[in-house]
Amino acid sequence: MSSTLENLPLIKDASRRNFLKMAGVLGTATAFAGTLAACGTSSTTTTSAAANTAAVNKDLAIEAGISYSLSTGFDPMSSSGATPLAANLHIFEGLVELDAATRKPYNALAASDPQKIDDTTYRVTLRDGAMFHNGTPVTTDDVAYSFMRVLDPANKALFAQFIPFIDTVTPVDAKTVEFKLKTPFAGFGPRISVVKVVPKALASADQKAFDAKPVGTGPYKFVSAAKDDKIVFERNDAYNGPKPALAKSMTWFLLADASARVTAAQSGRVQAIEDVPYLDVDGLKSKVQVESVQSFGLLFLMFNCSKAPYNKKEVRQALHYALDKDAIIKTALLGNATAATSYFQPTHPDYQKAATVYGFDADKAKKLLADAGVSDLSLTLTTTDTAWVKDVSPLIKKNWDAIGVNTTLEALASSAVYAPDKVGGLKYDVVAAPGDPSVFGNDADILLSWFYRGDVWAKNRFGWADQPQYAAVQTKMDQATQATGDAAKKLYKEIIDIIAEEAPLYPIFHRKLPTAWDATKLSGFAPLPTTGLSFIGVGRTA
Repeated sequence: MSSTLENLPLIKDASRRNFLKMAGVLGTATAFAGTLAACGTSSTTTTSAAANTAAVNKDLAIEAGISYSLSTGFDPMSSSGATPLAANLHIFEGLVELDAATRKPYNALAASDPQKIDDTTYRVTLRDGAMFHNGTPVTTDDVAYSFMRVLDPANKALFAQFIPFIDTVTPVDAKTVEFKLKTPFAGFGPRISVVKVVPKALASADQKAFDAKPVGTGPYKFVSAAKDDKIVFERNDAYNGPKPALAKSMTWFLLADASARVTAAQSGRVQAIEDVPYLDVDGLKSKVQVESVQSFGLLFLMFNCSKAPYNKKEVRQALHYALDKDAIIKTALLGNATAATSYFQPTHPDYQKAATVYGFDADKAKKLLADAGVSDLSLTLTTTDTAWVKDVSPLIKKNWDAIGVNTTLEALASSAVYAPDKVGGLKYDVVAAPGDPSVFGNDADILLSWFYRGDVWAKNRFGWADQPQYAAVQTKMDQATQATGDAAKKLYKEIIDIIAEEAPLYPIFHRKLPTAWDATKLSGFAPLPTTGLSFIGVGRTA
């Protein structure tokens, strides 16, 4: 691993005017429903099994239990579902990649660290002999196309918001591409990991076909997928990168039913499962390794700020104060979460306690509603149908009913929650849903930008973008990307305080994520602080 790349600072410099202009490329996109995550701190419920040091048998297959069905396709320009995003970590590569568990960057399709020519120019050389799964060599034209299609506003690419500092990407020769930046960006190397390289000939010819049957350069090839059944991969024997596949094939069984995942792990049908139900952790510990990892992953309350009375911050605050978060965490999650005291979890390097912390205070909640002139409030709480969210939502209702709010629960599939007749059309009251953008990076700017920059969330989903506080957040976020040290810390504290007080979308808690795996059969496996599993560098020993 390159220490130069790993130690690159994140965002140091960006022009506010250019950033706001560039951020406009982001269009609508399917929402994360418990999406992938970032670096977290291991915590509790570990079985203490010794690491598997047996020799890996590369002729064996890996089977896994995944908790979400396929909500999107696989094209890395547009894919946003938790399961295809996890799959794409195995199918595609960027020039730079981030280790799924540690979040440390390493060169993937890049032969070496990006070369800084000047403050707004970088060059990257491709590794020799890299080939796509269909046998065609990776060219600099493919690389340039992969970036520029993401930046093309017509494509409304999900990931454009993370690389707005890039102006152009052009081939210099057969091995080198040149990046021209609109503004200096010191975290260039780690950040370009968000774009995966695709074959121009296939992706440009028929995007829908490519979305359904992806072709990348990663250690595993895509074989087939069925929405509610399974995804099948096979080893890419032509792979010559730093993270080769250690198994002959993989089958990911899409087991949305929690009991089905647990049964699959207990029976040995699979060697690993994600999203272990909290009630089953102790039972599984006698058979397999189980570990819960603290994540940024949050359950948030999102309000339709375009609709009365949720356009009043006092109402939003009241509904937060009414929640006995500690009791909710203890009852529904068996303690596997941390009540929010900031936008970031306490283990995050940018954590600072918010000036407004929503401790349980039913009397204060009632007073805030009265001060806002709201009485006999009736609302519908729309949630995703994720099992643990469905465990939490009755407790939210109980707390709100206790302060006189008539609460109706509505659990929907994630795609239905964000559809035009619900969140996508600002046709709802309040939403409780999971989210976690930290798969793209763990720095404060990425985590804040996902929900608070651009139109997708603040304008189109919670209707807050016309407020002066939103404009203040944009200004301070831009200033923070140019600041360092104490100056940056001060700006992020100001941002945290604004969004905590206004609470248009704000966390209830940050989860700990339990994963189970058979440590006697898997070598090199590590649990992720996210929805999803990674088998990069993982092999079967039995």
